[in-house]
Amino acid sequence: MSNDTEDTTTYHVVVNGEEQYSIWPAYKPLPAGWREAGKTGLKPECLEYIKTVWTDMRPLSLRRQMDAAGSA
Repeated sequence: MSNDTEDTTTYHVVVNGEEQYSIWPAYKPLPAGWREAGKTGLKPECLEYIKTVWTDMRPLSLRRQMDAAGSA
């Protein structure tokens, strides 16, 4: 995509089993292991949504492991 053209692609915010977020073009099938997170829009809107909801960057498996270690 050229830098001098505006990206008008519609994206879905997607999340995987480790609760990691990304964006995916709405016209493409979702890759295996990812599901829609409930936000669709232009790239800046989707990235802002991710910034708001993805507050803990650790993968889910690591958070669970750390929680278990802290409880022991």
